[in-house]
Amino acid sequence: MSVKPDRWIRRMALEHKMIEPFTDRQVREGVISYGVSSYGYDIRVADEFRIFTNVNSTIVDPKNFDPRSLVEFKGDVCLVPPNSFALARSIEYFRIPRNVLTICLGKSTYARCGIIVNVTPFEPEWEGFVTLEISNTTPLPARIYANEGLCQVLFFESDEDCEVSYKDKKGKYQAQGGIVLPRL
Repeated sequence: MSVKPDRWIRRMALEHKMIEPFTDRQVREGVISYGVSSYGYDIRVADEFRIFTNVNSTIVDPKNFDPRSLVEFKGDVCLVPPNSFALARSIEYFRIPRNVLTICLGKSTYARCGIIVNVTPFEPEWEGFVTLEISNTTPLPARIYANEGLCQVLFFESDEDCEVSYKDKKGKYQAQGGIVLPRL
């Protein structure tokens, strides 16, 4: 596998609708950057968030997730409480080819503020909006700016197709339309 440069990303996005909407250059003026970078794509966070709360005294259990653990918020700036966590979604919808795997990493602007973004790999033939996991590791509230860059996707292309894709497995997060909570 090899990481793919900006020309490949542009071609795949335009010819195969791998990323929609697609920004074919890096936008930086007055915002946390997004769009095509040298070897990846910086995705934007939408204005929909779910912020963890302990108001209902629930337990976080990935096998039996209680949605009352989250408070819904919609707006241009989301405040993530100290030492807390929020879920969001990408503005971009992805369609990953059968011979491609991605890794997504948080942008340095946020990381240098103690804000960690975790996104699991996009497997071959996965598609949907990306559910973004945002951790505020600081003892202070942290701002997340909607419609701006949050993390960077790196694309790895194989010389051959995988034997079994995410679509073949009927993955539980296939074609997700928004913020998707844990499923068993």
